[in-house]
Amino acid sequence: MTQAQIGANSTVLFHFDITLTDGSAAESTRVHNKPARLQMGDNSISPAFEAHLMGMTEGSKKTFTLDPQDAYGMPNPDNIYYVDRSKFSSDAPAKVGSIIGFTMPDGSELPGLVRDVVGDSVTVDFNHPLAGQTLTFNVEIVKVS
Repeated sequence: MTQAQIGANSTVLFHFDITLTDGSAAESTRVHNKPARLQMGDNSISPAFEAHLMGMTEGSKKTFTLDPQDAYGMPNPDNIYYVDRSKFSSDAPAKVGSIIGFTMPDGSELPGLVRDVVGDSVTVDFNHPLAGQTLTFNVEIVKVS
């Protein structure tokens, strides 16, 4: 029996590890043993990432590196906001390096990284934490359907 190959409309269950150019670990689905699910062609990841997965089969492994524009994109200056310190609570204080969930007008939550605190002005960065980074992905295909 031949194994299903990843094609344009496949649903893929896979593990991945992401490392930065200095070799440090950035993210991994193996930590909690929860593989990622991807519907090929739904634009949830970059075409370059999908291209690397095409043709892979269950159990196969691959390592590849993507430039920032093919991974999480470049940081967008429009995603940096200045928020009044009074908007923060004792549960989520304005501390540099903190990642805080902000409720959007549509009710969804968006994580923001506190970059700077000056007086009552807090600089919050809503860019993906891996934006602007060249990343190496180590993927292992769990299931293709």
